[in-house]
Amino acid sequence: MARILVVDDDEVIRASIAQMLTREGHEVAVAKDGKDGCLQCYRTQFDLVICDLFMPDKDGIETIRELRASALKIPIICITGGGSYRDVTGVDSGDLSSMIRAFGATQTIAKPFKAGELLAAVQACLSISDEAGH
Repeated sequence: MARILVVDDDEVIRASIAQMLTREGHEVAVAKDGKDGCLQCYRTQFDLVICDLFMPDKDGIETIRELRASALKIPIICITGGGSYRDVTGVDSGDLSSMIRAFGATQTIAKPFKAGELLAAVQACLSISDEAGH
């Protein structure tokens, strides 16, 4: 299976996603913020990164941009609580998804999400990565 990094400042969400992916046979590492996530990506080869959008220190956009600016060619799924962003900025979730993809995310998923939704996105990203030879 795949080696996946989960980057989220919420310990419960991090653990929940890690447990879900481990049950599917994936090897999972976790990071509490984008800064730690980027450092881990430079030290370890991952097949996929799942990254929250809103985090302290280095948010999801900064994390995605840094990983895209590096030589790493890794699929990234950005998870976001789109409602909270919409409340603050007035940008709806469809526009937010497009913006996040423009910064380099492979896919976006809005919280709360069902396990099947996340697992389908993981499989799709890993398939794309396999087809590209990564």
